[in-house]
Amino acid sequence: MSARTGRAVVLESFGRPLALRTFDLPAPPDGGMVVACTYGGICGTDLHLRQGHLAIPTPLVLGHEGIGVVRELGAGAARDATGAELRPGDTVMWASSIACGRCVPCRLHREPTLCENRRTYGVNRSVEQGPALSGAWADHIVLQPGTTVVRPADGVDPLAAMSLACAGPTVVHALYERRPVRVGETVVVQGSGPVGLAAAALAQLSGAAKVVIVGGPAGRLAAAAAAGIGDAHLDIAGAADPEQVLDQVREAVGGDGADLVIECAGVPAAVAQGLRLARRGGSYLVIGQYTDAGDTLINPHQIVHRQLDVVGSWAFTGAHLVEYVKLLPALTARFDLRSLVTAYPLEEHAAALSAVADGSVMKAVLAS
Repeated sequence: MSARTGRAVVLESFGRPLALRTFDLPAPPDGGMVVACTYGGICGTDLHLRQGHLAIPTPLVLGHEGIGVVRELGAGAARDATGAELRPGDTVMWASSIACGRCVPCRLHREPTLCENRRTYGVNRSVEQGPALSGAWADHIVLQPGTTVVRPADGVDPLAAMSLACAGPTVVHALYERRPVRVGETVVVQGSGPVGLAAAALAQLSGAAKVVIVGGPAGRLAAAAAAGIGDAHLDIAGAADPEQVLDQVREAVGGDGADLVIECAGVPAAVAQGLRLARRGGSYLVIGQYTDAGDTLINPHQIVHRQLDVVGSWAFTGAHLVEYVKLLPALTARFDLRSLVTAYPLEEHAAALSAVADGSVMKAVLAS
């Protein structure tokens, strides 16, 4: 492409239709690069961003997860995060956020996911602060110095890589740093979206004895089963009696509850249910409450009587993206990840968002 412009999908104001706009394409910054986006993923968080559920600047090019081809490298941007040489034409993925390294969580607490000044592509890099092309829902993105960029192994299908592009590293962080899956454990995953499927798939790779997915709608559970993700699939979203489904979940993991329950639903009411799905002495790992969807009632007796370890996990770092990309050959060999993805052209972003919102697709991506 010789033109020095790029198209992008822009959130101009909350709750309003998105706009497809054209911007000038700058030269790559020193230490950064310009990448031609192949696919930009639509995450459930993007639906919340559009409605203003997080305080973000507008106008904004959306898209915090993507895969693309290096178009131009800036001075000093010769290698990816693993040390592999980069050249124009290489396929790469990039971490959505850059931690500042200076705030108290970064400097003292060793918690870069909690960085107070985190800059995130497609979330808090506004068009007006520049460069405008700082989101993956575009045909090009400008990656800044400090971005974790990694080249997938040869032969990895870009659509398969995008199936869990944000969910995968999010779960890697949760399972590596917060509460691992131990060999032989029983695991219940609440939620059958990409985060839930990432949790189930990685639990299976980690040696879980049995993984039960409880979620909905039924089509998503069927897609998970067809892809080989999860050992049992129970629909609570469409159930007339959710309590009966919860009984079925407990029965599926032996009657006493699971060793580990992973909340990936993003629905506050799911937390009270999840506490009752863990065995006494078990663990409850909460991943899905990324945006503030409101309060819920829980019975603290369920935590104390069951003597639960309740752990939260927020976002991921570039290192977790690298681990996800390293796992892609194993993930794609065991699970049919490509089957989970539906691609839409940039011009059909409204249809793609609607499909994600109503659950009719598992994972939507915008193709340039």
